[in-house]
Amino acid sequence: MSASSSAFAVFAHRDFRNFLIARFFATFTMMMMGVAVGWQVYNLTKSPFALGIVGLVQFVPAFLLTLPGGLAADRFERKRVIVFGLSLELIVAASMLAITLAPNPKVEMIFCVLTLIGIGRAFLAPAAQSFLPLLVPQEDFVRAVAWNSSVFQAASIAGPAAAGLLYLLGPAYVYGCAASCLLIAAILMAGIKARAIKRTANLSLADLFSGVKYVFSRQEILGAVSLDLFAVLFGGATALLPIYASDILHTGPWGLGLLRSAPAVGAAAVALRLAHHPIRTQAGKKLFGYVALFGVCTIIFGVSRSFWLSLVTLVVLGAADMISVVVRQTLVQIATPDAMRGRVSAVNLLFIGASNELGEFESGVTAAWFGTVRSVVIGGLGTLSVVGIWAWRFPILRKMDRLDQSQKT
Repeated sequence: MSASSSAFAVFAHRDFRNFLIARFFATFTMMMMGVAVGWQVYNLTKSPFALGIVGLVQFVPAFLLTLPGGLAADRFERKRVIVFGLSLELIVAASMLAITLAPNPKVEMIFCVLTLIGIGRAFLAPAAQSFLPLLVPQEDFVRAVAWNSSVFQAASIAGPAAAGLLYLLGPAYVYGCAASCLLIAAILMAGIKARAIKRTANLSLADLFSGVKYVFSRQEILGAVSLDLFAVLFGGATALLPIYASDILHTGPWGLGLLRSAPAVGAAAVALRLAHHPIRTQAGKKLFGYVALFGVCTIIFGVSRSFWLSLVTLVVLGAADMISVVVRQTLVQIATPDAMRGRVSAVNLLFIGASNELGEFESGVTAAWFGTVRSVVIGGLGTLSVVGIWAWRFPILRKMDRLDQSQKT
């Protein structure tokens, strides 16, 4: 069998196909709303600090509830937990539509509604990540992760671009489309029949933190997830893209949509490549090398005054980040027993959430203190520093050759 036919063989599994379609619609929706909310909040406030608050109000409930969400994924049927999370996001889209249609939209109301995204993600994300291994045989799992990442990135390209165009008609069109897509995703997910696994009926409060203990007992997993946490925490500039689009690169909502889509273009290209040609050797060195490239691209983007240079830089940045995503997700899932995947995935997602939403808050605060450009450049330098420290602190991860060298214990 050729490499190409092997890559597509995973689509023979019907439930995996439906999962990918549902994931596309759910991700497409959240990316659309990310563009609309960012532009809307900046228009209402003209404040980088307010853009940071957008990330903070999503991070706090996610931080508090992600571990219970992981416990729920191991205790209850994961499909039902996913549908619950999608339902909360549907409520967010409908609420944002109502706020937008009000005569005088209040930014405080937007912040309140966005907390529901954090709550929904706390339950949805651990269940979704730990659900994937139940849909395909283990020999297809590495490619399934790559295809899953490809679909995520495709939605990350299409969502912001669509939002930038729809926003020209008005933000209400963005939120209305988002609500429709989330309804489709929930219906598709509800129809999936996954492989049954043995569950622990009486999970205790102590089990809430068993995922944390497991991650800290595996240095390669701890190194991978913490590298992503601090690299993106310092280097992420997503929250500041409305400022770049409006005040530095001088484009409108359409430009913001393209800037938000650009990292996903690079990430999607890499994910498709990895679906056909998975990482087989020197996984650790490649991980550190591409995270360093992520930091360099952040610095270039920060100082750029050309829209097209900024766009290309973000494409390369997204491609570099995708290597880290695939290595981390594959490592976490392969090295974790079935019955613990929900709780371990919750810890992984807690790190990711901290790097994304808390990183947005950090970007907003530092931009308010030092200025937007200086904030982004300092963040890129911080990412390069993290790479150096982690390469020294986690030699087992740096020296890792094949991802399947790390086995379940």
